[in-house]
Amino acid sequence: MFAIHNKVWSYGIYSLISSRFVQTVPVNPKPFLNNLTGKPVIVKLKWGMEYKGYLASVDSYMNLQLANTEEYIDGQFSGNLGEILIRCNNVMYLRGVPEDAEIEDAE
Repeated sequence: MFAIHNKVWSYGIYSLISSRFVQTVPVNPKPFLNNLTGKPVIVKLKWGMEYKGYLASVDSYMNLQLANTEEYIDGQFSGNLGEILIRCNNVMYLRGVPEDAEIEDAE
């Protein structure tokens, strides 16, 4: 009935954003993150920076390791960082990039 345009995980809540309404469904974050391992993701920090890369691993504290990472500050490309580790308490949200979309095309 409603097409889902985007899926976002933020603070343990999975939001399905459609063209008509926003539905919030609680989801266990560990399986969500484990399913994204090896896939392209975008991580936004509380401080405004965004990192686009491939989720290499997640530990029991939900610290994130990204590979082939690009940094964006205020929406502007800042540089290639390669492999990085993001401490869990700095993450505002993490979202997967659709498989059919290039990681460079995601915003």
